[in-house]
Amino acid sequence: LKSNSEYKKIPIVMLTTTDTDKEIRRAMELGANSYVVKPVSRAEFIDKVSQIGLYWGIVNQQYR
Repeated sequence: LKSNSEYKKIPIVMLTTTDTDKEIRRAMELGANSYVVKPVSRAEFIDKVSQIGLYWGIVNQQYR
C-alpha cells in the first residue's frame, strides 16, 4: 500500500497476536505505522480497537 501514491497516506495499523521483536520490526519495515497486540478477552479487544480509532481519528495529527 505504501508504494502506491494513492494509498501512501493511509495509516497502516497491524493488529495481531504476535509480539516478538522480529515481527514488530518486519511490520515496520513493510510500512506499518503502528503495531498493536490484540488481547485475548473480547471486552479488552473491543476497548483496544476503540482506542485505536480514537488515536487515529482524533489524537494523531497528520500531514495534509
